[in-house]
Amino acid sequence: MSAAEQLQQPYIIQTDSVKERYARGWHCLGKASDFTNKPKTLQYFGKKLAAFRGKDSGQVHIIDGYCPHMGADLSRGTVDGDSLTCPFHSWRWGSDGVCNHIPYADHIPKKAIISSFKTMEMNGLLFVWHDPEGLPPIAEQTPRRIDDYYSGEWSDWHIAKFTINSNCRELVDNMADMAHFGPVHYSNVETFKNIQQGHTFTQLMTGGHDILADEGEKFTSVATYEGPSYMTTTMTGSMEGHEMVTHLLVANVPINTEQFDIYLGVMLKKDLTLSAEDNQSMVEQYTQMSVDSFVQDVDIWNNKVRIDNPLMCDGDGPIRMVRKWYEQFYMDRDDIPESLANADKTHETKIKFKRSEAA
Repeated sequence: MSAAEQLQQPYIIQTDSVKERYARGWHCLGKASDFTNKPKTLQYFGKKLAAFRGKDSGQVHIIDGYCPHMGADLSRGTVDGDSLTCPFHSWRWGSDGVCNHIPYADHIPKKAIISSFKTMEMNGLLFVWHDPEGLPPIAEQTPRRIDDYYSGEWSDWHIAKFTINSNCRELVDNMADMAHFGPVHYSNVETFKNIQQGHTFTQLMTGGHDILADEGEKFTSVATYEGPSYMTTTMTGSMEGHEMVTHLLVANVPINTEQFDIYLGVMLKKDLTLSAEDNQSMVEQYTQMSVDSFVQDVDIWNNKVRIDNPLMCDGDGPIRMVRKWYEQFYMDRDDIPESLANADKTHETKIKFKRSEAA
C-alpha cells in the first residue's frame, strides 16, 4: 500500500472495555443535612450501601447495604445508637461493619463483619472515602475548607442531581476540553489554562457566557478537582445588572462503570442591599441558570461513546494531560510513579477561534 493510500484509510477508534475498579479518593454525596436518623439507600461503587446518621455521635455512617445473614436490605432497618438494626431478624450492625448484637443468639459469628466506609462532613457536604485496596484516607487529600460557607455572607448550597449513562472519565475530560465551550455552552473563551499539581487539577478560564453573564460582561471561572470526583469552582458573572459571585460544586460518584451520579451545587454571595427574600429569589434563579448551562453537557454524555485514543488537533486543550493525571486514582498506591504523584505542570491553550468571530 502506497503512502498516499495509507493516508486515505479511516481512523480506527479504540473503545476498550472498562475494568471494574472505582477511583481512590473522597467522593461527595451532596448536602450533609440530607442524611438523618432515617437510613438512606445508596447505589455506588458497583454495590448497594446503607447510610445513616448515628443517634449517639451525630455522625453519618455508611456500611454495606445487605445483611449477610439472610440478605435483607439494611437501609430499610432502624438506627439504634450508632448501629443499624436489620429489619428481617434484628441483627445489629455497628458503624465499623461489625455485628454487635443478635437478640436470639448466645454467640455472634466471628465472620459477622461487613464493609464500612470512612465519612467526613466539610463545607456543609458529606464525603465518603473509597479505596479499592481498603487503605485509610490520605491526609493531604482532605478536601479544603471553603471559608465562605461558614461566613454567613453566602447562601447555603442549592443542589441538583443528575444520573449520567457514561463512564466518569467523560466528565473529567471537560477540565481540558477548551473547544466544547463554544458549541455546547455558548461561551466565548478568551483565555484557557490548566494546572496540574499532585492530586489536584485546575482550569482557569475567562470569556463571555450567554447564560451566566449579561451580554458584553466578563465571565471568569477557576475550577479545581481535589482528587478524582470532587470539583469546586469560583465564578464571577452577572444577572440583570447584578454582579454574581458563586461557588459551584460538581461531584461525580460512580454507580457502576457505565453510570455515575452528579451532584451540581450552587452557593451564592448575598447582596447586602437586598432583602432575604430577594436574595433567596436571586440564588434560585442563578441556580436554575447554572443547571440550564450544565444540562447542555448531559445530552452529549448520554449519547457519546468513550474513546481511548481520541483524534486530536492543535486547537484542542490538553486532554491527554488530564487523563494521565486521572489515571493515578485507579492505580495501587505503590504503583503511582513519583513523576505523576508530585507533578507540577501548567498548560495554556492558545485561543485560535472565538465564537464571536463566526460568520
